[in-house]
Amino acid sequence: MIASIKGILVHKSPQYLIVDVHGIGYQVFTSLQSFYHLPEPKESVALHTYTHLREDTLQLYGFLTPVEREAFLLLMGVSGIGPRSALNILSGLSVGDLARAILEGDLRKLTSVPGIGAKTAGRLALELKDKMMGLSGHDEGVGDHSPLDTRQQRMIEDAVSALVNLGYH
Repeated sequence: MIASIKGILVHKSPQYLIVDVHGIGYQVFTSLQSFYHLPEPKESVALHTYTHLREDTLQLYGFLTPVEREAFLLLMGVSGIGPRSALNILSGLSVGDLARAILEGDLRKLTSVPGIGAKTAGRLALELKDKMMGLSGHDEGVGDHSPLDTRQQRMIEDAVSALVNLGYH
């Protein structure tokens, strides 16, 4: 299993990254929460990763913080949630927002993520309530913005997220 990756960011797009590690380019999928905080291409990057292996594919999912990676793994533990769905959820909600929504049973917030319906939101809240207590103290995760960030920045991030979820590059 590849637990982390450190190298030069060669390609950066909302769909995937390419990280060059000593001449080998690794394709890494990441959430929009991490994407917004990545350095520019040609700069060094370090990511916590999850290696997803199936009979026909090997994929890397990368996160800037271990807390976001842990939330990703918890989400994948819910029946019906695979790596793409988990990444989609983390793209729509920061780790802190996700933990609060699950702990408070806020199904409306969970269903605001594209692709998450009422049944899936209910299953997330039910299956992860106890497990999210460990993450709820980590509200400083990627995507939780300091008061210095403006409302305009959040609106831009929401617009980019909406366009990517609609299939625009």
